[in-house]
Amino acid sequence: MNTRIFRVAATIITLFIICFCFYTARAQAGKPFKVIAFYTGRNDKAHISFMHEANKRFPEMGKKYNFTYDSTSNWSNMNPAFLARYQVVLFLDTRPDDPAQRAAFEQYMKNGGGWMGFHFSAFALTPSDFPQNWDWYHNEFLGSGQYVSNTWHPTSAILHVEDAKHQVTKGLPTTFKTQPNEWYRWEHDLRKNPDIDILLAVDSTSFPLGNGPKLYEIWHSGYYPVVWTNKKYRMVYFNMGHNDMDYDGGTNRTLSSTFGSDTQNQLFINALLWLGRGKK
Repeated sequence: MNTRIFRVAATIITLFIICFCFYTARAQAGKPFKVIAFYTGRNDKAHISFMHEANKRFPEMGKKYNFTYDSTSNWSNMNPAFLARYQVVLFLDTRPDDPAQRAAFEQYMKNGGGWMGFHFSAFALTPSDFPQNWDWYHNEFLGSGQYVSNTWHPTSAILHVEDAKHQVTKGLPTTFKTQPNEWYRWEHDLRKNPDIDILLAVDSTSFPLGNGPKLYEIWHSGYYPVVWTNKKYRMVYFNMGHNDMDYDGGTNRTLSSTFGSDTQNQLFINALLWLGRGKK
């Protein structure tokens, strides 16, 4: 009889431990939220490579951190009814061009929605196929204005954490090496904008950054923000999102992974969790 009692007690304790661990894990995962990623997936093979990576890796992160990740190339979904289903919107490789879609996104953000944009989603250059014809987005929301220049070839950089107190940079080392990327320079000096909080910038130990062959594609000095947020909105912009490709060899094979760095991935997940569950 004592043996039976012992076995029953042991079973109950085991079940209790399993349940406790399950609920503890759920509590650590936090409140669930929903993410929708918009993408175009055209023209630049490096941006397309990143887009495919993102649509594979973010769902994997979602399983671990308790968020749902959907993606669409149908920009007509950029409307109030559709956006209302999600706590966070991602722009993986570009921006909306239709006036109604732009208005819907602006209203979504002004109503407290969350946004995370990568690399080319901030690009604007007049004249080009992506002109600066959206003042609210490029000048107020992002604060960066037009694209000015870039480094080449895609290369790793050493980044410096500019705001160590922000949730997005939580747990990151003061400096760390990124995955290869094409780095952008912008029209406006974000340091002069009181609404912009620069989270990470290129560290001086990165210079020279890029290897040309054109001399202006190599940066030797300067201040270059690469991750920032606008204090008026729940948003984070990342300059990352351009994989290294075998353009020179002619194979167009992907040579690097934006998600190949644990530190950089922690930066991405910090931002998503802050946007999905946090406050401005």
